Amino acid sequence: MGLIEENYIEHRAYARVGLLGNPSDVYYGRTLSFGLANFWAIARLRPSQDLVIEPHPYHDLVQFNSLEHLVTRVQNEGYYGGVRLLMATCKIFFNYCIDHKIDLKGDNFTLSYDTNIPRQTGLSGSSAIVCAALNCLLDFYSVRHLVKVEERPNLILSAEGELGITAGLQDRVAQVYGGVVYMDFKKEYMDKMGHGIYIPLDPAMLPQMHLIYAENPSDSGKIHSAVRKRWLDGEELVIKSMEEIAGLASQGRDALLEKDYYKLAKLMDRNFDLRRLMFGDGALGLININMVETARSVGAACKFTGSGGAVIAFCPNGSSQVRELQDACHKAGYIIQPALVVPPLLSDTDLQSPK
Repeated sequence: MGLIEENYIEHRAYARVGLLGNPSDVYYGRTLSFGLANFWAIARLRPSQDLVIEPHPYHDLVQFNSLEHLVTRVQNEGYYGGVRLLMATCKIFFNYCIDHKIDLKGDNFTLSYDTNIPRQTGLSGSSAIVCAALNCLLDFYSVRHLVKVEERPNLILSAEGELGITAGLQDRVAQVYGGVVYMDFKKEYMDKMGHGIYIPLDPAMLPQMHLIYAENPSDSGKIHSAVRKRWLDGEELVIKSMEEIAGLASQGRDALLEKDYYKLAKLMDRNFDLRRLMFGDGALGLININMVETARSVGAACKFTGSGGAVIAFCPNGSSQVRELQDACHKAGYIIQPALVVPPLLSDTDLQSPK
């Protein structure tokens, strides 16, 4: 959703939860994901004489109280904030418009951002910033109707690719579409169209779930490397497991349509078990595994939201089980909160974009 006034444009993009099928999106698989309304990034754009990318006063901090303050900050937050994401978004957007012969007016702007998405939780904080900024550019240049909805996730992914961030399309699809989305990344579709088939589902079908994460999670950016090489090398375990994980997304869609929530719970658990089988405990990280096992200790289904740092849990047995889950998480020192689903985000203008 966006806010457009005379002097500025503002867009919000949300975190996302990979409910089923991840990480098969980068292996021509299928996924079922939803936008997470608990956390978001905001981009703001206003006309200005020069083109300015504004650093965030906290996330792009370059002034410190001491050397120790600098080192602590780098250890906890990393070296990079969001300025590089905004710059990459501008570059990818400009090149896309040139390649597709889309004329852009010559006005300049000032672009800034803010975010409350916890770092290193696998909730797609970087792509949320890019998605929000892209929406601002689409409106500022009045070209939203000229950029195909299905191609917008590719633009977001390309901007992150400029910075060496490796990921799949499912996160960006969920952030562009909002709501709950079933995605099919079959190789035939990707080769022919450059994107998958994206089918929005009614968010009301999704039962109440809970987000769990640690205050100091592990880095979610190191998960895919070894498994992808094994997949490319044709290792049977990885290929078969990815095929099964992709199938879980299809089964999960059916379970939602049929309101078979016990089946949904079993699919979530199987998704994590297959990921653990392929990646191994060393790659997944002890904190991440313990979050899953904490949820499972009270009979809740649980899996990663992305590649680590946060998990999504579901209590098929109702409110008493939810209370047990909350108690277990609090005892283990984890943050737990109800997962709020973003409503569908596409406007009439988006739906009328070129096919």
